[in-house]
Amino acid sequence: MRTKKGAVISTKMDSTITVEVQTYKIHPKYKKSYRVTTKFYAHDEGNTCKEWDVVVIKESRPLSKLKRWVLLEKLS
Repeated sequence: MRTKKGAVISTKMDSTITVEVQTYKIHPKYKKSYRVTTKFYAHDEGNTCKEWDVVVIKESRPLSKLKRWVLLEKLS
């Protein structure tokens, strides 16, 4: 199972959090690193997270149209 670490940016949906994950890529020609931001929808069963909490999410089966991740642990 893949896991990702990111910050919660939205908790407006019931049992769902939006997690922003930042990664770095290197440009193939110019060799400059740049930041790439991706949003993931994750399942939060008990609505335990607040905005700007740092969380770890893991990949799971499709739970809805956009939700394919589950909250694994809350780091802060």
